[in-house]
Formats: sequence, C-alpha cells, structure tokens
Amino acid sequence: MARGSCVPDRVPELRDVLSLRPKAGELVFQLYGRSLHPELFEIRDTRTVDRGGYRATITITTAGHVLTWRKDGLTLTEVATSAAQPLPLKRRLLSQRIAGERSDRLECRGGACYQTCFQLEAVQPEVFWSFQQELLDAGMRRGMLHRFESGGRVALGALSWIDVETRPRSLIVQAFHTFPDDMAIVKSQSVFEAP
Repeated sequence: MARGSCVPDRVPELRDVLSLRPKAGELVFQLYGRSLHPELFEIRDTRTVDRGGYRATITITTAGHVLTWRKDGLTLTEVATSAAQPLPLKRRLLSQRIAGERSDRLECRGGACYQTCFQLEAVQPEVFWSFQQELLDAGMRRGMLHRFESGGRVALGALSWIDVETRPRSLIVQAFHTFPDDMAIVKSQSVFEAP
C-alpha cells in the first residue's frame, strides 16, 4: 500500500466474506463461567490450542471474538460482540460496554485467574489506515487474521487480528478489531492463568 493511500496496491488472498460490522459504540465485552453455543455467533475463523492441561478455542466473529478457556472442569468464555447480540444471562460474570479503557480481574475457583484490559479508540483517518496496514502485515506472519468485505463507504473492509501466546500455565490473547465506518479500533489483552 502506498503511504497515505486507502487503497492497497494488491490485496492478499484472504477469506473475504460479505458482512458489515456493528457500530463501534454498540459493542460489549462479557465474561461467562460457561461455554456458549457457537450457533449464537456468525463465525469467520476458529482455532483450538491444547497446552499445559488447558484447552482454548479462539473464534473471530463478525462483531469481534469469542475465547473459551477450559482447565480442570472450569470454563471461562470471553465475548466481544454487539450489545444487540442475544446472549444468555446465566453465569455471566462480567458485562461492560466497550468505551474508553477498562481493566478487570477475576479470581476463580481452584486458584485460576482471569485478567483483561480493553479499549475503544477513535483515531484520525491517516492513523487508522496506517494501523490497519500494520495489522494486515502482522496477520500475514502470525496469529489469526480475517479481512471483512468493505461496507461500501470505504475502500477497505474491517480487520480482526488475534495473536495467541501459550505458556504451560497461562494463555495470553491480544485481539484487535477495526471499524472503518467509525475510524475506531477495539484492542484487548486477556490472560487466563491456571493455579
């Protein structure tokens, strides 16, 4: 992509899917003490990780992501999605609008711990397109990347990039979701730790 240009010189061969994201101001970040049915979401990519006695499923959805972490009978599911998305209330542990910056920590039974920080950042167009290109470049090298079709107002569609770092007792997940219509970026980092 030429510097300062919103149109790429070439488009990488990625799975493009016609879909529009919700408005960035309509997003929520939730944590459940249970798994959620995949049928509740429009899934674009999924990966599973087994390490150190835990299992994690990482999913990119049209609105954001779903992370499910399991260890010794404990299940935690993190969801970044639209507030309009109908999700159960049963065993919902955290629920916050994604606005500004927020951090949360939750001690779980058996000594497991969940920590997260997330933010919604509106930026100037030149910063947005530069950041989007950096995500595209990073996604071509590592992690999970999904490129969404443009909604028509802008030349390039949204991106979701999730980078996962596994350790014997912990899982660290960084997620970035872009919203071109709003010139906004949702950033999150979550840590799931076994005792």
